[in-house]
Amino acid sequence: MTTVATPPSTSTAPTGRQVWTRTRGIALAVVLILVAAVAIAAVRSTTRHGELDPRSADPYGSRAVAELLAERGVSTRVVTTLGAARAAAGRETTLLVAVPDLLAHRQQSQLHAATAAAGGRTVLVAAGSGSVERLAPGVTADPATSGDSTLAPDCTLPEARRAGTADTGGVRYTTTHLDADSCYPSKRLATLLRIPAASGGGDTVVLGAPDILYNDRLDEQGNASLALQLLGSRPHLVWYLPSLSDASATGTGERKSFFDLLPSGWLWATLQLFIAAALAAFWRARRFGPLVAEKLPVAIRASEATEGRARLYRKANARDRAAAALRTATRTRLAPLVGVPLAQAHTPETLLPALSAHLPGDGQALHPLLFGPPPGDDAALLALTDQLDALEREVRRS
Repeated sequence: MTTVATPPSTSTAPTGRQVWTRTRGIALAVVLILVAAVAIAAVRSTTRHGELDPRSADPYGSRAVAELLAERGVSTRVVTTLGAARAAAGRETTLLVAVPDLLAHRQQSQLHAATAAAGGRTVLVAAGSGSVERLAPGVTADPATSGDSTLAPDCTLPEARRAGTADTGGVRYTTTHLDADSCYPSKRLATLLRIPAASGGGDTVVLGAPDILYNDRLDEQGNASLALQLLGSRPHLVWYLPSLSDASATGTGERKSFFDLLPSGWLWATLQLFIAAALAAFWRARRFGPLVAEKLPVAIRASEATEGRARLYRKANARDRAAAALRTATRTRLAPLVGVPLAQAHTPETLLPALSAHLPGDGQALHPLLFGPPPGDDAALLALTDQLDALEREVRRS
């Protein structure tokens, strides 16, 4: 049997420097994303602290409104549970729901049942489509929000006419109530609605944006006038700040789904990310069409061309193509040495017997070496290369 010496194989494991070179871009991107996330969280945690809380003096708090109402004899009380909000509903009370979208469907239905015939006023701040239809039946929120923040009243509601322009631009509403007051329109859709109750003398006010209640926006436009009139029509104001820890949210009945808890606009953001990813993939994709042979503008050394081709094979993990190229080149060089025409150099029935005649043994190990399957890993490919070199040296010495 023919024996071929096998020199020690060379390790193909990447070095630490190579690993760092390949992954430093990804690592940098991850670090930048983490830093941006921490920065955004820090900014939002400071600027939005106490949002719509009548006890907060921060820019997005509402303490200024509460103090101005107190000067006019209107008391303000903060509640955070559905039970307290339902118990507070009455003829002498204005119930403000700060974030209606935080309420579960069951909570919204119970709150509407408590306020519908109470005779007081209910103010819904920036209620979305999922909540306004239960808290104010007959009102629908438009998917597109207002493009303008400051709007003119353009209605007969006395409170709006006295206040004038105000920052109500936000969610836009339509209603089937013929006796409703539709104010501050944006492209013919109202951003403030007042719907009289069917009985009891109460009403419901749907406000498209919370801007007129913020401390830093109260002195702009007619925001203060509109806020004081809407919230000061009764001697008592109950400010309902829905809490996720409210026990009524976990009772038997329908709960908010995962998609209800996501912020508004998540669907459009996901779609935009998908489109951006598709464009990036198209930009980075390989161009279609057949390969075109092109003459090199300069002459390069054969070793450089071989090394470049080997790197391309390695990058694509094309061990089968690399092994086929090595075996083909070896057979081409061996055929003239053993008297086999080049046309038959790649025919096992012709080449192998000629090689066996020049080598000791029966030559059975030559078939898997010269015509065998591709190697399974890089180490096997290196071993194949060493064995082919050893075979060629042995044939040249014979």
